[in-house]
Amino acid sequence: MSSTTQIVLVIVILFCLILSGYFSATETAFTTLNKVRIKTKADDGNKRAKLVLKLADDYDRLLSTILIGNNIVNITASSVGTLLFVEWCTNWGIADLGSVLSTIVITVLVLIFGEISPKSLAKEYPETFASFSAPIINVLIYIFTPLNFLFALWKKLLNKIFKNKEDNTITDDELITMVDEAEHEGGINAQESELIKSAIEFNDLEVKDILIPRVDVVMIDVSSTEEEVAKVFEETHFSRLPVYRDTVDNVVGILHEKDFISGRTMPDFSVEKVVKPAVFIVATAKISDVLRQLQKAKSHMAIVSGEFGEVTGIVTMEDILEELVGEIWDEHDDVLSDITEVAENEYKVLGGVTVNDFCDYFDLDEIESDSQTVGGWVMDMLGKVPEVNDTLVYDDLTITVTKSEDRRITELRVVVKQEEDEEED
Repeated sequence: MSSTTQIVLVIVILFCLILSGYFSATETAFTTLNKVRIKTKADDGNKRAKLVLKLADDYDRLLSTILIGNNIVNITASSVGTLLFVEWCTNWGIADLGSVLSTIVITVLVLIFGEISPKSLAKEYPETFASFSAPIINVLIYIFTPLNFLFALWKKLLNKIFKNKEDNTITDDELITMVDEAEHEGGINAQESELIKSAIEFNDLEVKDILIPRVDVVMIDVSSTEEEVAKVFEETHFSRLPVYRDTVDNVVGILHEKDFISGRTMPDFSVEKVVKPAVFIVATAKISDVLRQLQKAKSHMAIVSGEFGEVTGIVTMEDILEELVGEIWDEHDDVLSDITEVAENEYKVLGGVTVNDFCDYFDLDEIESDSQTVGGWVMDMLGKVPEVNDTLVYDDLTITVTKSEDRRITELRVVVKQEEDEEED
């Protein structure tokens, strides 16, 4: 074998290694690229991004083309390397080691320059490399069309033999994990992440998770005088009040402060004349459905009814929207924090905090309870009507009732037990 032929064979091996690296990097780039980011660029008119998106959507043909090309160049490199090393080893007097040395050297070269290095780089810049490689791989797809057709038939056969019974839909938990990863990678900030996660969890929330219990609802009797109604509006700063007849379980409508002010000018004013119809819902209704119901009724408040027709509380449109955007305070609200750290490892917790929020804050396992609030849960655990200084120990928490009103817990003190040092100096 002449020296010129040997140089040509070396060049062929180098070319095959370059192609091997290209195919490996292309596979990694299309596997790890962000399709949302590519779609955004495509919508903005980027032609390369449109081609990348087209290839990614036909991933089976893309993958078979990559694998065909990668195997062809790797086998070619191995075959040419064997010829070359056998020639060299024959000249060195060790002809029997030619194929062994070829296998070792070509394998190391393919691993380093054809697999590991290009895949590592492509993983760091998937969109950039996919945009670079798209035109080349698109041409190869057409060149390998006959082989791709055969592999497509083979895949259909395999799908019939091994039927896929897995559910490929994305769950809410998977979506939340994707949002967390996007936040971790810097694609979105913490506020955007929280808003997206709230939107994902929005459809799972029921009215009972956010309702204002009846004991906290201010209502007025339909027979109340003008002065009595004006006093309630002035003291509470509420813009809407539920109106009942005879008993609080018989709600007849909602009185808006604007309607009350305009109605006061009438000579024969009465609450019944200015009250608006109420929207009635059940505690198990989804808040997303209730939001649409309130929008359709052009109302900002719904009355929650129990199974026996009793009023169990109310839900406002503001309560629903707060599940998406967080607490909404106005100039008349007393800004209260549900959980406040008052000292090291000591916290003040309002009784109306939900059990789920309580568990999340103190990193507890899910608490099995029929009560929605931590105050109700503590009452269930105590097994009696709560009194100030009643104490409960749960996990590493010492929970003490600090305030109670109308036989319900309004405030708790929570002390977190610290692990004692096991090692002594």
